[in-house]
Formats: sequence, structure tokens, C-alpha cells
Amino acid sequence: MHVIIETERLLLRLFEPGDAQLIFDLNADPEVTRYTGDPVTDLNHARAVLENVILPQYALYNHGRWAVHTKSNMEFIGWCGLKNRPELKEIDLGYRFAVSAWGKGYATEAAYASIKYGFDKLHLPRIVGRAMPGNTGSINVLEKCGMRFIGEEFVDGHLAMTYELRS
Repeated sequence: MHVIIETERLLLRLFEPGDAQLIFDLNADPEVTRYTGDPVTDLNHARAVLENVILPQYALYNHGRWAVHTKSNMEFIGWCGLKNRPELKEIDLGYRFAVSAWGKGYATEAAYASIKYGFDKLHLPRIVGRAMPGNTGSINVLEKCGMRFIGEEFVDGHLAMTYELRS
């Protein structure tokens, strides 16, 4: 296990090639993907997301989406991290957590640690976060992390509320 970030309650680690089942299981809950616009349809799709989207970010940019585990029992509860979006010329903060992890502050803890990593270790000048309108949980996470609302825009075919934080 290659841990990138350790917080008070969480470990954020690199995803590994064998983690497709974790991604599939997380995305199998329609509540988890209600506001994401990108459900994972089966295990092969999860494997393709892992191999074609998640893992290449590590090699290309030295950051990406990281698997999040609780320190207390090593339970996989979701993912969080920074994704390079060269087509948008930005670094995107993203997170997705199992319903069982909602309301416990895990998303905020992981997101804040990812932002800090981006500014302190990667020396990024700006990090963007987005949430679909109505996704109050995700919007609250962005705001608790100090991100500032800068407007609504269509991204990846969906209306998104865009937030940013500058170093």
C-alpha cells in the first residue's frame, strides 16, 4: 500500500491495478452516483476507469484520485484527490464516498488534505472544485475547505457550480 496522505482518521493511497472491484462497489449505489453523471456499469467498466483514467494520472502528473481508507479498520470508504484536466487547463479536486461514510466529516477531511498537498507539495497555483446544483453535501465540503464560488458552467455535459482556491 502506497500511502500519499495521512490525516487524523484517514489514509489516502494510490489505487492499484487490482482495485477495480472497489470502484465498482462504490459506484453500484445509485445514491453515490446521483450527482456525478458517470455511473460505472460493470466490473469491466470499473477496470477501464482504473486503467485508463485513474492510474495514468499518477505517472503523468504525480497526483490523481486516491483510495481513501479509515485508519481505525482500513475500510475503503471512497476516493478523493486532484485530477489534471489539461483540456480545461486546471487541476480538479474530486471526491466520492460510500453512503455509510456520509455525514462524518470524511469528505471534508480528505478534500482539505488533498488541497494542502496540492499547494504545499505540488506547488499548484489554483485548484478547482465542482458540484452539481442541488448537491448540498458536496457544496458544503467545498465551502468548508475554503473554496470560493466563482459561477455556474457546463462541464462534461452537466451544469456545475464551480469553486476555486488559489495558493
